Amino acid sequence: MKLSVIMPVYNEESSIREIIDRVKRAKIEGLTGKEIIVVNDGSTDGTGKILENGVDGIKLISLERNVGKGWAIREGLKQATGDIVIIQDGDLEYNPDDYESLIHEIIRNGNKVVYGSRILNRDNGMSYVSFYLGGRLLSLMVNLLYNARLTDMPTCYKVFRADVLRSIELKCRGFEFCPEVTAKLLKKGIKIREIPIRYYPRKLSEGKKITGWDGLKAIFVLLKYRFVN
Repeated sequence: MKLSVIMPVYNEESSIREIIDRVKRAKIEGLTGKEIIVVNDGSTDGTGKILENGVDGIKLISLERNVGKGWAIREGLKQATGDIVIIQDGDLEYNPDDYESLIHEIIRNGNKVVYGSRILNRDNGMSYVSFYLGGRLLSLMVNLLYNARLTDMPTCYKVFRADVLRSIELKCRGFEFCPEVTAKLLKKGIKIREIPIRYYPRKLSEGKKITGWDGLKAIFVLLKYRFVN
């Protein structure tokens, strides 16, 4: 099976080379190939120049302006040719060495969707209490609204069988990708498996971009797709 890594990036000049190198080095038993699709979401720093002139072995999609993570993922999915898709941020908060255990659940154990849970690994730290509590609140809402048992709905590491992800009609533009894809999967009766992962949180001063407003939009999306669509 072939893996497609979709990496939406915005203003990540300090980490983009390193994270791409880590993804390239990640070894997963049972794969026949791996492609890295980097979507430059209108970066205004040096990210675009680095990707265009100094990084080999990637598929690069460059958006003229910053639209949002969800839109970038949707654009990346159009170019993905793998049987399995994983979402990878352009920073260093997540460790591609965790790919092995996540993708193992699809290749060997027959799961269709796997989330990497930061909560299930008690050795992980947190960037801010507000981010931690916000994530737990969103996970609780998912569980109550969709009869699920997730611990970490907002996690970046989401792994899908490509055909399953493509069966979901995504409308997201920003960080609401996480609640939208989760809600629509659960409404279709697709089970989401969780596996512990490592997490190295960064501070707002280091480039963390999600805000409280994104959390409010996530709540709205969860309610919307439970009761409207």
